[in-house]
Amino acid sequence: MTQGRSLIICGLIVMTTAAYLLLVGRPPICACGHVELWHGAIDSGNSQHLSDWYSPSHLMHGFLFYVLGWWLLRSRPVGERLILATLVESVWEIAENSPFVIDRYRTATIALGYSGDSVLNSVSDIGFMMLGFLLARRLPVWTSVAICVGFELLTLAVIRDNLTLNVLMLLWPIDAIKAWQGAV
Repeated sequence: MTQGRSLIICGLIVMTTAAYLLLVGRPPICACGHVELWHGAIDSGNSQHLSDWYSPSHLMHGFLFYVLGWWLLRSRPVGERLILATLVESVWEIAENSPFVIDRYRTATIALGYSGDSVLNSVSDIGFMMLGFLLARRLPVWTSVAICVGFELLTLAVIRDNLTLNVLMLLWPIDAIKAWQGAV
């Protein structure tokens, strides 16, 4: 399969995901009525614009999916692995915007007012994952690890949250961490 064909299939997966999210009632853009390239405030604008403090976690998804694909599917072409990674990230975006997961975020994490992502943000999150996947393919391993560690530490320092804490708190909430995160 050619690289171009793989990217077309990835694009179709993203468009199908966006269409589904619109069909189930997710807002196309922020309810505020405008689109921001970067939303740095920790408020209801999170997960509504093109990028925010949670965008690095999706970039890291791409690094992780690349490594998993290389490890488990090394004999398959990289384009097929990218398609699979895009499909997995798209399924996550659909699940993340389900009432069950939105409610879980509200009860188990500091995201008390979380209402899910806009479709624009979900599509952007998938794009960040794809960028991470493609970067992981090109960068030395030590650079990929340094980027992940750097983003984890940066978001931990700035918003008291990161990919590691997000997964931990979603799966196994710890009251002490939730209290620390909320003490901003």
